[in-house]
Amino acid sequence: MIYSRVAGTGRYLPEKVITNFDLEKMVDTSDEWIRTRTGVERRHVAREDQAVSDLCMEAAKQAIDAAGVDVSEIDLVAVGTTTPDTFFPNVATLIQHRLGIPPCPALGMEAACTGFLYALSTADKFVRAGESKCALVVGAECLSRLVDWTDRNTCVLFGDGAGAVILKPSDEPGILSTHLGADGQYRDLLYYPAGPSKDLHKIGTPEAAIMMTGNEVFKVAVKTLGNVASEALDANGIDKSELDWLVPHQANIRIIQATAKRLDLPMEKVIQTVQDHGNTSAASVPMALDVGVRDGRIQRGQLVLMEAFGGGFTWGSALMRY
Repeated sequence: MIYSRVAGTGRYLPEKVITNFDLEKMVDTSDEWIRTRTGVERRHVAREDQAVSDLCMEAAKQAIDAAGVDVSEIDLVAVGTTTPDTFFPNVATLIQHRLGIPPCPALGMEAACTGFLYALSTADKFVRAGESKCALVVGAECLSRLVDWTDRNTCVLFGDGAGAVILKPSDEPGILSTHLGADGQYRDLLYYPAGPSKDLHKIGTPEAAIMMTGNEVFKVAVKTLGNVASEALDANGIDKSELDWLVPHQANIRIIQATAKRLDLPMEKVIQTVQDHGNTSAASVPMALDVGVRDGRIQRGQLVLMEAFGGGFTWGSALMRY
């Protein structure tokens, strides 16, 4: 049986940092209010001349180096993002060309904060089917472009960044299973109100910004993340006590804590980056994974559960032996 296994990870954060104290000067908020309610202390913001493909490039290079592969070996590119450079061509094709990857399938996937896990699940199936020998999977966002920086309820949450992994075939278990879902009935709780075929004229104006009903999102997110975690464990006959690490979407410290509690996991077994990165949507899971790998906490052979929840609503999990 062929498995896909993470051979290398990488991440990139823009140089510009906006702290909670910076936001105190911009909107009616405080460092204490933001930290106690969200866990965020700072967030990175892309320069005006940086597009999401630029962030992807840097994260991809790190993952490629970590995996010890050459770009000529890559035969699939899958990118999850809500903030592509252009409506088309999709951002995966831009990365494929800029990195010098030979012609291959290049997929751009939009599932909000679950985008990376949607892309990872797709790449995993390509590898398992024998149709890919080396897949580049990226999650990246420039959410600062979609935020109303005068709205204190949303501007404190979001940041920019990119995370990437290389998947290679393996005879030994790597990704054990992935589980995806969505339910469009909740669209009005978390959305961006404009797009290429609807209200295009609003993009770039104060009328278009991330809209969120925070309390309702929290309730559905906690329940759904608990369910999709259980789904992954049950599908593999694994007890939650066997988990070594939880790598959750870094949306909000309270959601992360509630999810860990449902899994009976101490916070010491949870990779947390929300304090440094904010909510980077599709980038948050791969960046948190890279943090855990590079600081030595996540070791080969350990059991890792990744999960995310995003606008749509969409959700997903991936259980793997790293």
